[in-house]
Amino acid sequence: MNLEVRTDLPDAQRLLASLPHAVLLLEFGRTIASLNPAAEQFFGQSARRLVGTRLRDIMSISDRRLLDRLSDSEAPVSAREIVVQIKGKGARRIDINVAPVADSPGWQVVTLHDNSAAEALGDDSGGPDNAVLRGPEIMAHEIKNPLAGIRGAAQLLGRKVDERDKALTDLITGEVDRVAGLIERMQKLSGRTTPPVEPCNLHEAARRAIDVLKAAKEEKPAFRLVEEFDPSLPPVLGSPDGLVQVMMNLLSNAADACKHVAEPRVTIRTRFASGLQLHTGDDGAPLRLPIEVRVSDNGLGIDPAMRDHIFEPFVTTKKSGQGLGLPLVRKLVRDMNGRITHDRDDENGLTHFRIHLPLARETRYRSRRKPA
Repeated sequence: MNLEVRTDLPDAQRLLASLPHAVLLLEFGRTIASLNPAAEQFFGQSARRLVGTRLRDIMSISDRRLLDRLSDSEAPVSAREIVVQIKGKGARRIDINVAPVADSPGWQVVTLHDNSAAEALGDDSGGPDNAVLRGPEIMAHEIKNPLAGIRGAAQLLGRKVDERDKALTDLITGEVDRVAGLIERMQKLSGRTTPPVEPCNLHEAARRAIDVLKAAKEEKPAFRLVEEFDPSLPPVLGSPDGLVQVMMNLLSNAADACKHVAEPRVTIRTRFASGLQLHTGDDGAPLRLPIEVRVSDNGLGIDPAMRDHIFEPFVTTKKSGQGLGLPLVRKLVRDMNGRITHDRDDENGLTHFRIHLPLARETRYRSRRKPA
């Protein structure tokens, strides 16, 4: 059998540039000699700035055993779920693979996979969160019925007591309404049916959310709102009301997060971000998510210990918060076949929430959720 060697194949540099994972080439002393575009995005710096930099100066690894293994440039190393500190970006949970370069002593190839982003882009089906959220589907009516009775009884009592005791009946009805509202939000969060989607003008939804947020303020907002919109973006596939709700929540959170800094600033930006794909559907066809909405604030940021849990129910950093806002935002975004991520830019003091959405013209949506 004669095997022909093809000469029209893409060169190695082009192949590396096409990989979705960060790849670095290290020379002696673990100094960066070359890297692909995914690595530039991972570190948030250009190749021009990174080449010649020692890896340890931009990525800190606390695991001593892994550091010892990496010091042996002739031995391959693979590690999963390693927490590292990225300069200017905070903690990340990554998988790392290191291999020696054949016939080049001291040289290594490093591949990095950001599991923090992968978790945010993960599947909604199954898992402990889903089990937690299904509780209201079963118990909502059992809780709401007695609440209605308690509220009615408190209203009747309020008509018979004097003004001094009426404050107590008002307290009862107010707390009943608060608990009922909490249950209603949990029901929305746990619902397995998805609203219909349609082509949406992203900027119309954003401006509507901004107008509602401004109108809700009794006085002039204390923060500066910066709009960085790309007017050339085509329609996205989504729910118009869902998009407004998502952006209202994110903008409101951003405003709260930066209200204690000297010059509070919230920025909402839209752009085309090619490259992000989500494999979905029964046929495994790739669904691109090229439209990005980013809401940023210059507040102090979320406690690093909580950053991996902010999309989980009942997790909150607010004293009066209930921990349902961001989980609901994630559900609304995923119902539109989109994804939401969070990251912190410590170098510039910014917190970013990024929503990635599909294009309306490239996506044919059909719900595959089965009825309960």
